[in-house]
Amino acid sequence: MLQFIEHKLEKQGLDRRDLSELLIRLLDYGVICRDESQVEQQLYDRYLRLEEIVADYLELLGVRIQHDKRFQFIRLYPPGAQIPGVQDEQGAIQSPGLRMRLNQNEVALILVLRAQYDKALREGQVDEQGCVMVSLESLSIAIKNLLKRTLPENMTERKQLFRRLKQLRLIQIANEDRLDDGDMWLRIRPMIMSYVSEQVLADLVENENTNAETDEAEINEITDNSENASAETQAESEATAEEDEIQEQVTEENIVEEETAEETEQEAEELIEQESTEQESIEQKAEQAVAKNKTTSLFSD
Repeated sequence: MLQFIEHKLEKQGLDRRDLSELLIRLLDYGVICRDESQVEQQLYDRYLRLEEIVADYLELLGVRIQHDKRFQFIRLYPPGAQIPGVQDEQGAIQSPGLRMRLNQNEVALILVLRAQYDKALREGQVDEQGCVMVSLESLSIAIKNLLKRTLPENMTERKQLFRRLKQLRLIQIANEDRLDDGDMWLRIRPMIMSYVSEQVLADLVENENTNAETDEAEINEITDNSENASAETQAESEATAEEDEIQEQVTEENIVEEETAEETEQEAEELIEQESTEQESIEQKAEQAVAKNKTTSLFSD
C-alpha cells in the first residue's frame, strides 16, 4: 500500500511528508478553507492533487469528507455523523473520540450565526465567497431575542469563544481586541450551513415566533388590564363625584334646615317676649283697676 501511495505522490511531484502534513492538518482542525490564509491555500491546492489518496486513507478510519468546490473548503465528519444533503451510512461505527465537543456558549453562538446567515441569504446579502457580514451589536441582539442569552461579559471568555469559532472556520474576525465594540463587523462563512440543519433552524425560528406571540399576548394582557383599571378608576371617580354631589346637597339642605330652625326659634322667642309684654300690661291694668276700686270704696264709706 505504501508503495502505491508513494507511486501516486511521485506522479504529483510530492513525497510522503507532504501527504502527512495535509492529513495531520485535516484531522487536527477538521477543516481547511482556501481563503483563510496562505498556508491553507497551499494545503487546499495540495488536497486537489491528492484527493483520491486522502479519501481512501480516511475511508479506512470511517471519516467522511465534505468538499465544497464553489466556496473552496474541506470539512471532515467523524464516523456516524450526519452530513447535510448526504445519505447516512448504514451500520457506521460510532466514534465519540473523533467527535468535536462544544460548550453551551459555542453552541448558542453557532445557532444564532446560522439564523443570521439564513436571514441574509434570503435578503441576498451574500458576497462572492458566500460570506455574510454582521455587526457584533446585531449579533448580541439576535442571541438575546432567539435564545434569551447574552455574549460573555468577560473579555477573556469572549475572545476564547470567537477564537474557537474562527478555528472551526465558521467566522472571520479582523481584530479580536475589538470584541467589546458593538460597531465591529465579522464575516459568517457558508460552512455554517453544514453545522446547523434546516430542521434545527426551523425549530429555532418557530421558538422565536412563539416567544414573540407570548410576549405580544402578555403586552395585550397588560394593556387590557390597564384599560380595565382605567375604567374602574373612572367609575370610582364618577361614583365619588356623585357621592360628593349628594353630600353637598345634603349639607345645603342641613344648612337650610338649620337656618329655618333658627328663624323659627327666633320667631318663637319674639312671640314669647311679646306675650310676656302683653301679660305685664294686663297685670298692670288689673292692679290699677283694683286700686281704683279701693279708692271708690273709701270715698263711699
